[in-house]
Amino acid sequence: MPSRLFASALAFCLLIGTSAFAQQPVQPTPNQAQPHQKLSQPDRKFVHEAAIGGQFEVETGRLAQQNANNQRVKDFGARMVQDHGNANALLTAVATGKGETPPRQLDAKHAQLHDRLAGLRGAEFDRAYMSAMVKDHDEDARAFAKEAQNGRDEDIKRFAKETLSVVQDHDKLAHEINASLTAVGSSREKGR
Repeated sequence: MPSRLFASALAFCLLIGTSAFAQQPVQPTPNQAQPHQKLSQPDRKFVHEAAIGGQFEVETGRLAQQNANNQRVKDFGARMVQDHGNANALLTAVATGKGETPPRQLDAKHAQLHDRLAGLRGAEFDRAYMSAMVKDHDEDARAFAKEAQNGRDEDIKRFAKETLSVVQDHDKLAHEINASLTAVGSSREKGR
């Protein structure tokens, strides 16, 4: 009887472990028998832009947690740090497995916007940050959808597909928060 119980428990653990493993994204292994296949130019461009955009989301999300006045904006910033931090780590792992090194620094355009946001506080920060998040996530949603549809490398394409729903959720939330800030701002302006 104890051996049957042990065998049943072992089978259950293997079943749970197998299903949990099956849900994990496929990570390229560094010692694959095949040499690294070079990414196509469009796939490399996507990796480059997604890495910079993700880093921008994390850094400005931290700013939102410090500089925002509105709690929804602070919470949105915290979500950007968490979600884009996770996506950045996954993208880096996939790209590194392909022989690519994603950038870890912001480009000039994103660095300039980051610096402008860093100088703002309170309601002024809230409006500028959420406006930037709407624009950024609108662009991200299009880029991720395009890569998910047209990407040549299956692992990069899978990353884009799996991340697209998160980006779309961010985009929707950014639009909602931005609209609420605009409505509050416009009603204040009318009351003056």
